[in-house]
Amino acid sequence: MRPAARIKSIQSRIAGSFVMLVLFTALLLIFISYPLSESAVRETAENYTSELINQVNANIETYITGMKDMSLAAMNNPNVREYLVSGGELEPEELAKLKRKISDYFHSILVSRKDIASIHIFGYNGTFISDRVDAELNPNILLQDQEWYRQAQEHKGQAVISSSHVQPVVKDEYRWVVSLSRELSGSDPDKGIGILLIDLNFKVINDMLSKLDLGNRGYVFVIDREGRIVYHPQQQLLYSNLKTERLEQVLQDTKGGFVVKEDGGSRIYSIKDTDFGWKIVGVFYENELVDNKRQMQHSFAIAGMLCLGVGVLLSFLLSRNLTRPIKRLQETMAEVEKGNFDIRVPVGHSKEISSLARSFNVMVLKIKELMNQIVVEQEVKRKSELNALQAQINPHFLYNTLDSIIWMAESKKHDEVILMTSALAKLFRASLSKGREMIPIATEIEHITSYLKIQQMRYQDKIRFTLNVDPSLNPYVTLKVLLQPLVENAIYHGLKNKQGPGSIVISGELQGARIVLRVADDGIGMDRDRLSKLLTAPEKGRSKTSVGIANVHQRIQLYFGPEYGLSYESEPGAGTTVTVTIPAIRAEELAGREEKLS
Repeated sequence: MRPAARIKSIQSRIAGSFVMLVLFTALLLIFISYPLSESAVRETAENYTSELINQVNANIETYITGMKDMSLAAMNNPNVREYLVSGGELEPEELAKLKRKISDYFHSILVSRKDIASIHIFGYNGTFISDRVDAELNPNILLQDQEWYRQAQEHKGQAVISSSHVQPVVKDEYRWVVSLSRELSGSDPDKGIGILLIDLNFKVINDMLSKLDLGNRGYVFVIDREGRIVYHPQQQLLYSNLKTERLEQVLQDTKGGFVVKEDGGSRIYSIKDTDFGWKIVGVFYENELVDNKRQMQHSFAIAGMLCLGVGVLLSFLLSRNLTRPIKRLQETMAEVEKGNFDIRVPVGHSKEISSLARSFNVMVLKIKELMNQIVVEQEVKRKSELNALQAQINPHFLYNTLDSIIWMAESKKHDEVILMTSALAKLFRASLSKGREMIPIATEIEHITSYLKIQQMRYQDKIRFTLNVDPSLNPYVTLKVLLQPLVENAIYHGLKNKQGPGSIVISGELQGARIVLRVADDGIGMDRDRLSKLLTAPEKGRSKTSVGIANVHQRIQLYFGPEYGLSYESEPGAGTTVTVTIPAIRAEELAGREEKLS
């Protein structure tokens, strides 16, 4: 009997299935909806960052464009051009007066534009003009060594924007600036006459970018086309190698951004290229996108629990409604268990239950038919066993044995008479076996031993036999009169027609859950055609021995199943080996089965 706790009703199974389905659906929706929600928030944040970077780019480009226009105005100022072109031809007083006008002009620009730190002009003829008249060049530097100076010369009149740097060009002044420089040309456009330098106050860019909101850890930085930092909120940490940025990856990017996986989460880069070579980069952290992440998780969990609760209630009601007619059918089936095969289940209104009721009624009819068929089959089986027994102990064998006993008695071979009579008695006693079909293997071995002794005495020295049956097989059982037809076949069709004496070896062993018995002879053997007909159904005109072998094979399969039975191996002139395969059934196990059946 199975434990009661393991027996589940169909109602509990249906309810459990619905609960599992609802639970799976709820979890699936949670696992799908939450990432989609988070992805939507992330996409919104990315769009927001992109728009923010675009706005910053527009502001910076507007700012730089204003600086470029201002540089053009300064370049085209007649006083500036006169000073650079004709300065060497003017009187010192006129030159000083002209220089002051230019300085005042530059100073007026600085007064109206607090974002400009300074304006300088460096003539190739050695002249120097600044927004302050008293400004002096730093004697410790060479202008030609300054990158903004070289870049302006290389670009031939085009404005050049540098990265942020310390400007040391004026004596005793070291400002953190971004420089706009361009070469000034004279009457000959291909020949420069000086360099215009406008230093932009770095604080303006810092104020513009540091106030952007990209979360608690997000920030914006700017690099030039060479990968040098123009602005970074942690610029000093970068210079001291305490912080790193993906500058090479930013320079090589062509898709507008990328994602960097880190231990603390993902860092997302959004990149915008400017018209003047800078790259504006917004950086934000993915784990800061969903500020209410825990709240979202709780909301999804509560929604899932509600769905599960509703699903459990509905599954209980639905399963009870479905199983009510099945329980009525179960009550009717209990009557069938008691042996009432004339009962019928009324067909209900539900299509499925009606089909089940019809199937049940058909099943009951089939059971009655099968029971009748079993009775017929048992009768056939009993006849088959009787035929098998008759085939084994045939009258010819008995007559021949009795003739041998009479002949030995007449020859006064009293010991041989006693021995053969005793063997014959044992043979018949083992064959009868008190009416049982299953006997111990030891009894079957005793039976075949008696049979072989009788045959050995009849044929004198023509037959030798050897028994190699493993004693461990003694606790197991087999069908009675199993080996005699096989040995008889070996004698009459294998050894009898052989020149000289022959031998028979009977062996047996346990192979896992099977018992394997073999009868091997060194007789004349058989060809394939004859071998193939040994185990087939009996046919008219076949020998009694062949019929006995076929019956043995059929009996084994009838009792134990089609996977058991006989198999033959033989070649002409090389002897024959028949293998018997039966299940390993202990005597006490067989007794338990018979007790249950009774």
